[in-house]
Parts: sequence; C-alpha cells; structure tokens
Amino acid sequence: MDFNFDRLERTLRYKLLTGLVVPRPIALVTSLSAAGVVNAAPFSFFNVLADEPPIVILSIEDRASGSMKDTGRNIIERREFVVNLVDESIAVQMHGCSNDMPPEVSELKVVGLTEAPSLSVSPPRILEAPAALECTLYSDISIGKRRILIGQVRHLHVRDGLVDPQTFRIDMCLYQPVGRLFANRYCRTGGQFSLEKNAYLEQLEQAGRT
Repeated sequence: MDFNFDRLERTLRYKLLTGLVVPRPIALVTSLSAAGVVNAAPFSFFNVLADEPPIVILSIEDRASGSMKDTGRNIIERREFVVNLVDESIAVQMHGCSNDMPPEVSELKVVGLTEAPSLSVSPPRILEAPAALECTLYSDISIGKRRILIGQVRHLHVRDGLVDPQTFRIDMCLYQPVGRLFANRYCRTGGQFSLEKNAYLEQLEQAGRT
C-alpha cells in the first residue's frame, strides 16, 4: 500500500503522519499574553534539533478562522516562552490544557498546576514538570497555516535527583516521560532496552561480511 501525498486530502495526510511518526515528545508550553495572563498549551509537533546553539522547534497551527492561537501570538509578541516536559505525573493535567479556553483564562489554574518563576525569561515554568527549558525566539517561519517557531534554550530546570552531577546522565528509573501517539492516545516509556554500539558490526564480522 502506498499514498501519493500530492493527491491525498489534508485530513488523511494528518492521520497517516501522526499515526506513524510516533511516539512524539510533548512540549507543554507556557507563555505570557500582553495582559500578563499565563497560557499553557501542549504541542507534539515539537523536538530538540541542535545543541550549538541549543535549539528547539514548535509547529503551531493557526485557528480555522486564520487567527493565531494564543501560544503563537504570545511567543511572537514577547519573543520568549518555556517548554515544560511532560511525565506521567502531570499527563492528565497536560491533556486538560489542550481544551480551548478564552485568552483571559490561565490553563494552569484550571488544571491545578503551579507557576514557578523563570530565571532568564518572563513566562513562568511549571513547578510540577520534570524539566523546563526557558527559551527565546530565534526565528519564526510561516508555512501555510502553520507557524514554525524556533527557540534557543537559555536556561534549564530539572527536578532534583534526575541528573547525575558527575556524569550528567539522566536517571531513567526516575524520569518517566510520556509520548504522544494520535487523537487522545499516549504511551509510557517504561519498556526500554539497550543495544550495544558494535553489536551489528560483530554480527557482520561473524558472517564474514566485513
């Protein structure tokens, strides 16, 4: 089975892409409106793309009316935001933040998450999040009805105990992020496994193929 995306209608392309490119990390983004209201919204069209400079990317679709969503407007106006990562402990609240609420209402207050001060940007981070990346807007690109927002990470907050101070490795026994699948489906990351770096090369050598 194959699909020509040039001929496939948009809703079907979306179903295929979001159903197959999984799991996707979730950014629970906090931003500030011009009136000082804290907005929080989850996005799974998100990832980290570079470390020098440290770059993250968000893809935010405009509303059906053509107006920008609160998060996109806030980021473009203030040029700063916070990416709060999501683990199992705040998954339900994260999903609650996806409900459409008026601009004057803070999603954090509705779902019961706590604001905490950031150190490098104005929007607050989420106290309960396992990690928060304070970002400034590096660049923005309009593609159709989407805004591709590129942020540069300026400061990182991590829950105590998650990072080994000697090796800077993350303790995956304590960090349990969730991933987005599609619709209202998510996944846990507890079923992990490791592959040795040279295992495949060793197999080739044993087969006499190198």
